[in-house]
Amino acid sequence: MPRQKDPERLHELILQAISKKRLVKLIYRDKMRIAEPHDYGVNNGKIRLFCYQVGGQSTEKLPGWRLIDVLGISDLEILKDTFAGSRRDESSKHHTWERVFGRVD
Repeated sequence: MPRQKDPERLHELILQAISKKRLVKLIYRDKMRIAEPHDYGVNNGKIRLFCYQVGGQSTEKLPGWRLIDVLGISDLEILKDTFAGSRRDESSKHHTWERVFGRVD
């Protein structure tokens, strides 16, 4: 069973990574992933992170966009590596957010 972070601490880490444009390493669905966190908030009643996965493991093609249920994240770590910022022009996926906690600019 993956270790879950304290929800408040996880919230703080995600917001910090978004504001500083830092890559994150996390475990989600038993796979280690490295991603750029872009949008974080409530989508369809669930707390989610919309990110651009650039490394690690995935059943889908890398790099690529992922919508992750935050409650399923464990072992999130902010990496030293940074990313340029928004990839809005590259994303054809638009999500409706009921509430946005953080968004990369």
